[in-house]
Amino acid sequence: MGEMVSYRSNGGTSEGYLALPADGAAGPAVVVIQEWWGLVPHITSVADRFAAAGFVALAPDLYHGESTTEPDHAGKLIMGLAMDQAARDIAGAADYLAGRPEVTGKVGCVGFCAGGSLALWSATLSDRIVAAVGFYPVLPWNRMRPDWADYAGKTALIHCSEEDGTSAAEGVQTARAAIEAAGGDCTVYDYPGTAHAFFNDDRPEVFHQQAAASAWARTLECFRARLG
Repeated sequence: MGEMVSYRSNGGTSEGYLALPADGAAGPAVVVIQEWWGLVPHITSVADRFAAAGFVALAPDLYHGESTTEPDHAGKLIMGLAMDQAARDIAGAADYLAGRPEVTGKVGCVGFCAGGSLALWSATLSDRIVAAVGFYPVLPWNRMRPDWADYAGKTALIHCSEEDGTSAAEGVQTARAAIEAAGGDCTVYDYPGTAHAFFNDDRPEVFHQQAAASAWARTLECFRARLG
């Protein structure tokens, strides 16, 4: 359904996977942030699912051509990710989407695992991003040093797995308190009996069909209500 495109990123150029609604309809936009594996088929399929639901979706390639299926390599890639470059790639993706002729609504951002943290961070990086959804965010906030005050008037949604400590996890509680203190809205959902990455249907050992379906429906509801 989609294709790789290039877009401007703070004076440079980045690439990402763009998926458009099949019927050519105009609508809101979503930036889709990868897990620590990179821009793998699961993430492009998520972008395709957003397009099928009526959104213009762009998944930036934060590793700039690298991806892996090996946990050790994935760990090295995410630890080596330059946060200043990631910030430019994400903000640039939002700017690119806002400039697309098919985009008539606002821009949201969703991410998974490490990308869940980056997605929540994204609303502090770009005025265009007004709603962010993080699936089981795991990156320490000190790696990004988010200015949570930029969440004023914005919306966040966090999906928490039981394996990661549910919504009681320190990182989730920190984000929620900071977003609400800034004047943003933050809704948190727990999914009992779930492993980390329960949304990833390419990994049957952790995929939880019921939880994934519920989280997907809540994500679409959030974006449709907020992005217009």
